[in-house]
Amino acid sequence: LDMVDGKVDMAGIEGRLTPDTKMVLIQRSRGYSMRNPLSIDDIEAICAEVHRIKPDCVCFVDNCYGEFVDTREPVQVGADIMAGSLIKNPGGGIALTGGYICGKDELVELASYRMTSPGMGDELGASLANNRMIFQGLFMAPHVVAQAIKGAVFAAGLFSKLGYKTLPLPTDVRGDIIQAVQLDTPENLIAFCGGIQKYSPVDSFAAPEPWDMPGYEDQIIMAAGTFVQGASIELSADGPMRAPYNVYMQGGVTFEHAVIGIMGAAQAIEDIDR
Repeated sequence: LDMVDGKVDMAGIEGRLTPDTKMVLIQRSRGYSMRNPLSIDDIEAICAEVHRIKPDCVCFVDNCYGEFVDTREPVQVGADIMAGSLIKNPGGGIALTGGYICGKDELVELASYRMTSPGMGDELGASLANNRMIFQGLFMAPHVVAQAIKGAVFAAGLFSKLGYKTLPLPTDVRGDIIQAVQLDTPENLIAFCGGIQKYSPVDSFAAPEPWDMPGYEDQIIMAAGTFVQGASIELSADGPMRAPYNVYMQGGVTFEHAVIGIMGAAQAIEDIDR
């Protein structure tokens, strides 16, 4: 369902539901778009409207990047089931892999049967000896997410002062940890990612380059010098090589590191013409 003026088209929901519709997918974060992420209030309104029209329809929320940003989670406001990644917010920068599914008992049970086999469900599956890291990461996650949000607000403030369009703005209420900046040129996008990479704890010597990533229409550039491969709760940035050359920055397990990386990204752009 397309958004209207950056908002959910609530009036259009009824026209999209049919008697055969079993599930509605609600994506909390924005992907590679310049829309606001869905707030908890948005998700509550969507779930209420879907259940009003079709009470037996399952509302499923892709909660990636949104955990612990608000004081409530989607399953507390009407979502039937939600899922996310442990190398994002709820892993706290400690969990090495994995994901979570939570919500109504019967739906979680069905999901567990799909993952393994009927009758076995969540009694079977690899924990990879990572249980301590998963639980410790979950314990640390609210604090780590707060650090990431502080870094995102700092990035919005700095790049707004440098004349770039940012979303969200520094004073906006946030629905996820992602900060988007419209950088206007491919050189700026490459420089931004290079600056983040330069001040990363791992592979700081590497220079990110755009490449043809499977599943994407455009070349993608990514900066992620992270301890856990692909862990976007650690400071990272990426974006598609297409106008207007938006970069999407997220993470930072400490505010101090986020500040250093963000200033490094700004300096890399400033150095282009020197």
